[in-house]
Amino acid sequence: MIPFFKKKEQPQPDAVTADGTSELSSAEIAAKFEKASAFRNNLPQKITFAIGAILVAYSTFQIYASIFTIQARQLRPIHLAFALVLVFLLYPAGSKQRRDRIEWYDYILAGASAFVTLYIPWNLDHIVRNIGNYGTTEIVIGAVAILLVLEACRRIVGLPILVIVVAFLLYTFFGNMIPGAFGHRGFNMTQTVTHMYYTLEGVFGTPLGVSATFIFLFVLFGAFLEKTGVGALFIDLANALAGRYSGGPAKVTVIASAFQGTVSGSSVANAAATGPFTIPAMKKLGYKPEFAGAVEAAASTGGQIVPPVMGAAAFLMAEITGYSYGMIVVASAIPALLYFAGVLISTHHEARKLGLKGMDPENIPKVRPLMRERGYLIMPLVFIIYMLATRATPSFAAMAAMLTSLFVYSAKWWGIIPVIVMAFGKDVLNIHFTQYTLMAIGVWLIISLFRREIGLTVFEIADIFKTGARNALSVVIACATAGMIVGAVTLTGVGLTFGNALAALAGGNIYLLMIFTMFASLILGLGVPTTAKYLIIATVCAPAMISSLVVMQGLDAPTTAIILSVHMFVFYFGVAADITPPVALVTMATSAIAGSDTFKTSIIASKIAIAAFLVPFIFVLHPSMLLVDTTIFQAAPSVLTALIGMYSLAGGLAGYVNDKCTAIERLLLISAGIFMVYPELISDIVGITVLILIIVIQKRRVSKRISAA
Repeated sequence: MIPFFKKKEQPQPDAVTADGTSELSSAEIAAKFEKASAFRNNLPQKITFAIGAILVAYSTFQIYASIFTIQARQLRPIHLAFALVLVFLLYPAGSKQRRDRIEWYDYILAGASAFVTLYIPWNLDHIVRNIGNYGTTEIVIGAVAILLVLEACRRIVGLPILVIVVAFLLYTFFGNMIPGAFGHRGFNMTQTVTHMYYTLEGVFGTPLGVSATFIFLFVLFGAFLEKTGVGALFIDLANALAGRYSGGPAKVTVIASAFQGTVSGSSVANAAATGPFTIPAMKKLGYKPEFAGAVEAAASTGGQIVPPVMGAAAFLMAEITGYSYGMIVVASAIPALLYFAGVLISTHHEARKLGLKGMDPENIPKVRPLMRERGYLIMPLVFIIYMLATRATPSFAAMAAMLTSLFVYSAKWWGIIPVIVMAFGKDVLNIHFTQYTLMAIGVWLIISLFRREIGLTVFEIADIFKTGARNALSVVIACATAGMIVGAVTLTGVGLTFGNALAALAGGNIYLLMIFTMFASLILGLGVPTTAKYLIIATVCAPAMISSLVVMQGLDAPTTAIILSVHMFVFYFGVAADITPPVALVTMATSAIAGSDTFKTSIIASKIAIAAFLVPFIFVLHPSMLLVDTTIFQAAPSVLTALIGMYSLAGGLAGYVNDKCTAIERLLLISAGIFMVYPELISDIVGITVLILIIVIQKRRVSKRISAA
């Protein structure tokens, strides 16, 4: 097994097929390239049972908290207590340590974590009454808790974010030694620990609050969908839709990853789930290993921006901006569509250039039989989108979707009946959700009595609870850790200072600000997870972009469209950083499957996605694409222009549209694509005209060559 932390080494598969493709399982791939998947296994039976019981209790508690109100100062510490205990029990201190036993000191760390976090709900009245006047006991407990969070972060998230958090903490202590605008008066240990641990500004701030109320339930919902086999359906459906066309497997990869992204918020998890199926198919058809791995990496990365189950940062966006998660989902729909359209266009040009054909028709499933036999598995996704569109809270929508998964998997198409009751019962029958939940569990138990072949038994649901809780651990710890970054910013005021400096550097130019913000996100992408990336950039860069847009448009205050477009911009490039070299964890995973060179794969993946990198710039300048205070018909011209621009840019980068491009044609195609980003009719006309001329020239050139032959 290759140590996880040696990222600079070329990862080699443990076992390969005849064509050099890895035979590793999805779980093994994820464990290699995602720290959250490298947990202890093969533990003694009694210990495994005990940890499983804690995992089930964690999920059960979160479901209880979503039904019955628990105040934030109690919910968040308990939420973190579960996560810390489980991290120290499940994740070893180092990559070289054995994973079939728990070290003695990890038991001590787990016990200490439970004590310091549960100290707050146990002594809540005392803590609230004495805020700002704590004794030595509270300060020591708070300091130990912060250290435990940092150690858990190192184990399950990684060193880069740990280094950044420690830098922010040191800044709070020694800011008085820094000259100029970035200096401040400095804060002592008591002030820092109080702010970071005993208020709702640091560890227990907004990020952990969102994790405790929304994110955990959506991760658990993803575990339900994974158990029902919806991932296999997505791959078969993608084959049915795109397998017959030129370069079929590559297009199947893009579509399958887009589908997979609707239920998973992790880029590496998306790649591990679909890569073992799609990459060998691409290589068999004639794609080079580097290109096959790059297509999967680019497509899997986009999975984080596909609604309804987006990455954790999307929930933070809803909390920070004050808009509903349903609005975030709607706003992300067109950008997600454009991202995958851009990747699809790039693969199409490459397939045409290589002269690749589609898949064997005998290996392509039919859409109608597929949907008739397994289409009911998509019902939970359809239902959760419906719930969010009707402005249901994310927690309610996630709970309802989990019940939907239970129904449709147990009763197949008949399961739609209780789903319809759930959708309209609260209005027609005046049923409270708690009452409906109890009724739903009763209905499921009755179904299980009469259907002996029912798939989801009580024990299998317990397995889902364990998987969901384990999958959520990295997000919980990342949110708690990132909360300290936000806490340092609010305590020292450095966010406003940095934003003002950035705006001054750009001279108020929105284009320069967007470029600076993009590079800041990509640099942070050298190892910082998407959640933390978004929080940092949204805190220090987004305000400057919003102010610049307000001035540029001559407004007195930012509009909803401006705020959402800027935060979506930040979120988008935080996600895109997962495929940019030199780290690019997703391309490390896909290159291991493909048996390709990681750096080359990463470069090609960035080139494939670069047409899609235009999308954030487009929706900042064309906010109608986010469907805020506008209709789909009003947004259509901007969407069409964006698609044409991506087609042109991708053709220029690939060096092929209808024929191999000359150097001048490539330059003109790239320029035409960039022209169509600028929100002006003249630039759009120029770009489209150039593209049409090159298409006509290349078609004539091909016709002459055919005639001459």
